[in-house]
Amino acid sequence: MDAPAAVVDAVFLVQPHALLLDLAGPAEALRLANQALQRLGQPPAFRLRYVAAQPQATSSVDVVIGGLQPLPERLPPGAWLFLLGVRHPQPADPAAGAAERADQLRTQRWLHAAGSGLLCEGGRGRLVCICSGALLAAEAGLLRGGLRCTTHHELLDPLRQRAAGAEVVDNRVFVIDGPLASSAGITAGIDLTLHLIQAHCGDAVAASVARTMVVYLRRTPNDPELSPLLAHRHHLHPAVHRVQDAICARPDAEWSLPRMAAVAHVTPRHLSRLFGAHAGTTPLRYLHAIRLALAERARGEGARRADAARDAGFSSEQQWRRTRRALGRRSAAGPAAG
Repeated sequence: MDAPAAVVDAVFLVQPHALLLDLAGPAEALRLANQALQRLGQPPAFRLRYVAAQPQATSSVDVVIGGLQPLPERLPPGAWLFLLGVRHPQPADPAAGAAERADQLRTQRWLHAAGSGLLCEGGRGRLVCICSGALLAAEAGLLRGGLRCTTHHELLDPLRQRAAGAEVVDNRVFVIDGPLASSAGITAGIDLTLHLIQAHCGDAVAASVARTMVVYLRRTPNDPELSPLLAHRHHLHPAVHRVQDAICARPDAEWSLPRMAAVAHVTPRHLSRLFGAHAGTTPLRYLHAIRLALAERARGEGARRADAARDAGFSSEQQWRRTRRALGRRSAAGPAAG
């Protein structure tokens, strides 16, 4: 089991007409990550806060969000600041009054100071732009110095105009450039948040959140390959998930097909059919891919070869080598492993 993750202050900047899903999607993913950690006997990893220029704001769907905290004088070290998209202005919208314009200016100045600190602190802090939240970052003068970013496909050109010093990337679900993280439209914010959860809390927690939210852990062609601990999870079958969870929790256990079938409460033959139909692999190949990934991770972190093999569940270094030849680095993580 991974060590408990450090607590992150996840601060959501809520502006008038904020897209409600840009707020609820990432926030719910972080809440579910805390819930998954609690089930593992670990403390929560995220402390959620919602800040704004005023105590309440009307969202994109006219739901009023109340109880918002004032803009803090400074963000805690290592905070993640989420910038939410806002809906396009509508012809029927009243013109902004003096008080609203003053709030906008105050928020922009605050965002410039807070965002600059996160981008320059060199720590765990992040500036997370969801959908058109990247435009807010650009207007605050934060997207400069060749930073790579993205946004909703309809807003790529406006982002290029407002962030002339940034590299705006097309056709990506999300882009991460150091402490700056940005996503394409709306639901891509959930994909980005899942990726951040995986990096901070580990594969098992991210997989649990994705399964609860019934979303895939997507990657674009230029992103790293999906971790083997997250692969073969794009299904909803509870028995297969029970076996996968049990293997990930105890990869070094004496797993056999009958023991896996007992976890699933089905026969070994039926379990093999379920894995093939829903996970695209076999139970034993899934087990071997998990052990291979864990052994190579431990080896990359400096563990002795014999220790890495033993802790991952291999009986010997020879078995590790045989498994690596049988699966291969690439096939162990992707559909070819089935």
